[in-house]
Amino acid sequence: MKKTTFFMATAAALLLSSLSLVSCKKEKKEEARVLVTHASPDAPGVDLLVDNQKVNGSALTFPNNTGYLAVSAGTRNIKVNAAGTSTTVINADITFMKDKSYSLFAINPLASISAILVADDLTTPAAGKAHIRFFHLSPGAPAVTVGVLNGETFTPVFSNRAFETQATATANQAFTPVDAGTYTFDVRVAGTATSVLKVPGVTLQAGKIYTVFARGIVGNATTPLGASIIANN
Repeated sequence: MKKTTFFMATAAALLLSSLSLVSCKKEKKEEARVLVTHASPDAPGVDLLVDNQKVNGSALTFPNNTGYLAVSAGTRNIKVNAAGTSTTVINADITFMKDKSYSLFAINPLASISAILVADDLTTPAAGKAHIRFFHLSPGAPAVTVGVLNGETFTPVFSNRAFETQATATANQAFTPVDAGTYTFDVRVAGTATSVLKVPGVTLQAGKIYTVFARGIVGNATTPLGASIIANN
């Protein structure tokens, strides 16, 4: 009788353990990640809402980003509101695939503000390499070529990039492998040797992934032309 009781208790424990594991699997959320960047040069600070729930703790201001936020996979309603208000400046339904990472950029001046979404391939770079990509998000600026300077030698990395649309951003979303090191980046008017922006002392670490974007407005004293770098991992 004691053996029967022992075996029944053991079987019950195993059954409860199995049910618990099944329950945990069912309860595991299918999630994606999205990083949101405020790249609209004259827009105020904003709030980000996912399915009408605010997800940022404080106002997101130009040209900063949220870091990666977890969102439920599937089609989500994304709103960008003027901070602390119900005034919506961007309202879009976006489909996120589970276990994938994305970057969402608010772009253009406030009067024509819009958003672009790109997929982020965060595969670890090869030994001694970093990954980098570039987006042109400076409204009104001409097409540019971005390269590196070694003394007086200019080596193009991203050629003839015009202000991004969703189509061009999707085409440009892949990361380019480069040797880890410290660089001086030079942004030139495409097809010329005219430099509009130099960014010295940019260190790209081995194993790291970066997004560089041109932001601001040429000739504007408040939000001048500049470049920002996002560390994606």
